[in-house]
Amino acid sequence: MRAIIESIESEYRRYQQLGEGAIRQLGDAEVVAGSGGDNSVAVIVQHIAGNLKSRFTEFLTSDGEKPWRDRDDEFAPRLATRAEVLKAWEEGWGVVLPSVAALADADLARVVRIRGQALSVAEALHRSLAHTAYHVGQIVYRAKELRGASWQHLSIPPGQSQAYNQRLTGKQGPRRA
Repeated sequence: MRAIIESIESEYRRYQQLGEGAIRQLGDAEVVAGSGGDNSVAVIVQHIAGNLKSRFTEFLTSDGEKPWRDRDDEFAPRLATRAEVLKAWEEGWGVVLPSVAALADADLARVVRIRGQALSVAEALHRSLAHTAYHVGQIVYRAKELRGASWQHLSIPPGQSQAYNQRLTGKQGPRRA
């Protein structure tokens, strides 16, 4: 059975799609735009990609903090095109998704190490998923801020929750007083 692993894998894919949806709305200048010391989308993507590659290369057999990873460099301001940012994005996902797909629920109790700390596979996956979701949220927020009125919502647009729920359930939602 892979019920738990499939659930985690599905969430990784959901956050991958959210991030891509936000990045695709940006132009080359916007992916590298920072404000007031905030990280640009390019920097956040570089960090996510570096983290995913480090954690999930030889996931079950070597420490998740690889000696070849330069975490500090991931946060250095960078010039990059949207295509280059998406390439880095895909590289990170190209490591995590096959690694997770290869797991079985029985692997969840196995032990892996991150910076020498022993974690169960379940703990490591949840930690990584939460870390990734946190940073994808930053990407979406930053992209929405940069696009302003031209932002295309990645989920239910404001004011359309009731119509969305009705399409899913076929039932009218509660009426407001």
